[in-house]
Formats: sequence, C-alpha cells, structure tokens
Amino acid sequence: MKIIAILALWVTLSHQGYGNTLDSCQGRCGYGTDNGASCQCNSSCERFRDCCSDYTEKCKAGATSCKGRCGASGGSVIADAEIKSLSEALYALDSNKASASDLILDPQALVPNSQTSAKDDLSPKPLFRYLNEEKLFSRPTFSALLSVLDNYDRMTGQTEDFSAQQLAEQETFVKETMSNTELGRELFAFLYTKGVYASEEEFIQDLKMMWFGLYSRSSNKMDSSGFEHIFAGEVKGGKISGFHNWIRFYLLEKNGKLNYYSHSFNGPWTSYPDVLGMQFMWEGYYKQVGSAVIGCSPEFDFALYSLCYITRPGKQCRLSLAGKELIIQTYTWDNSSYGNGKKFIGSAFPASP
Repeated sequence: MKIIAILALWVTLSHQGYGNTLDSCQGRCGYGTDNGASCQCNSSCERFRDCCSDYTEKCKAGATSCKGRCGASGGSVIADAEIKSLSEALYALDSNKASASDLILDPQALVPNSQTSAKDDLSPKPLFRYLNEEKLFSRPTFSALLSVLDNYDRMTGQTEDFSAQQLAEQETFVKETMSNTELGRELFAFLYTKGVYASEEEFIQDLKMMWFGLYSRSSNKMDSSGFEHIFAGEVKGGKISGFHNWIRFYLLEKNGKLNYYSHSFNGPWTSYPDVLGMQFMWEGYYKQVGSAVIGCSPEFDFALYSLCYITRPGKQCRLSLAGKELIIQTYTWDNSSYGNGKKFIGSAFPASP
C-alpha cells in the first residue's frame, strides 16, 4: 500500500511539472521555500544563495522577457488557480497575525442586508473586547502602519500635504511589509516570475505610487489615495467612504471616536484572520457596510489587496484562505494616472458572500 501511495505522489508531481526531483526549478518558479528540496526557485534564493542550477533558465530568463505580458491587461494571463494557490501560501506565512489569545471580539448583533442602512445601534458594547497591543504593536510592520494611519485628513476636498517625515513613513511601511517579511517576498517572487516586475526595486516603487500617489476625489484637490481610502477611511458626500482596515477600526473605537452598531456578515473562519461586514458611526458619519479582514498582520492585508489589484484591477479577485474562498472586489481610479498610464487604486474590499 505504501509503495502505491509513493507512486501516486510521483505521478501527481510529474503531472504538475515537478518531474521526479526537487533539485530542479521545473514547475516550481515563484513558489515558497520548500524545506524538503535541496535548492529553491524564488527571488529570495538569489539573496540566500540556494537557487537551483536551472533557476536562471527556468525562472529568471522568462521573467525578464515579454512572455505573458504582450497584449495582456491587468494580469489576465495569471489564472485564478494560481492566485488562489498564492493566497494560501501568504495565509500560511502570516506569522504576525493575532492569535485567539491576542484578540477577542464581541460581534453582538447580526442584521440582514436589508437593515444595514437603518442606523440602529444594536450593540451596546465595543466590538473589540481585548487586543494585546504590547505584543502586536511592537512588531515592525504594525509600528510602521500606526505611523502612517494618522497622516490624513478624512474629509475629501482637503488637500493632503505630507511632510518629509510622513513621506519617509510611507516608504518605511512599504519596505517593512514587502521587503522585510517572508510574506512580502513571497508576493514579489510570484509577480517576478510572472513577468510583472523585473526587479524588487521596480516592485517597491510601483507599490508606493499605486498606493500612496495622490489624486482628486473632490474639488480638484489632491485629497485622496488608495491607502487613505482603504486603510484610513474618508468622508465624502456626508458618508464614510472606504475604511477597510481592522487596526484603524480598533484605534478609533478605543479612543471613543467610533461607535460599533452591528455586523451583517461574518466569514466562515474560526481563527484569525476572519472577515466581518460592520455597521458603525465615525464621529457623526455612518458606514453601512465596512468590511475588513480581522486579525491579520498589516503585511497580509497589504499583500492581498496588492495581489488582487495588480492581477484583477476593477474586477472580483477570488482567493483561498485555509480552504475557504474570499472575494476581494477592486476598483481602478480612472480620472488620473501615474508612470506610463498606470492607474491608481480606487478601492478594494472584501466582498460579502
């Protein structure tokens, strides 16, 4: 029976392009570190000097050519199955996420979708019962996020004017989350082998522009960015716009600036990260459904939204976390662009099931 199982595994690996050895990059380009292999096939192997002998031929040569990019729009040549596989890898690498002992929620009232506009406060207690700030906020990626979150004026129509220190904080956030974590390096390795980026420097620079580049949502003022909209939240037309980050929610609720009313959906996950669709009031302005991935690290949040925006701009992006599907809806900002006609992030959020 054991011999049959081994033969079946060998056939499966061969069918998937791995061949009968893990000493080659055939079929392994861009995927995570495999401790069972004698060599590796992602961009990190160049840094750690443990690349397979055919890494350049199988992975790098194709990544620096136009193969897979010619005539393709928004990463359409990257299959849904590949995105789901990568999201599972990112989920497994989220070592900075909150554990059940780090974060305790009290979701209280669950309302149907038909009642999310009612503005009824059905939850007398805060959503966040406990968060281990000392443990989580001392980590570099959490600290970097906290430094950036308070740099914005939430009202659209008000020009965002950043100091040199605030611009440095933006750069630190991108580098801490994407360059200094295994999770971020995994995302880059995948996009690199798919020919989306030719170098890590190009990847980091593009993230800085698509996320933090300013554009106008109101009155022709440079008042918004993808990061402000999604992570910090904005107010436009008397309503909360964006606001899809759980740490931002926690901080405002803790400081008495946000009142949690109810939730209209709760993801199927029994550990963190999980997904909630929340109704709340933020200093006089209401959010009908503010969905967020709860309990994840800043790098996980940033990586998922970046992956989906890069590969599925303006579309639904289907991910897989612990075997369960998560849909991220992305929107492009079409009124202005950066670089060679690239579009800023307009919005992205977890879509309700």
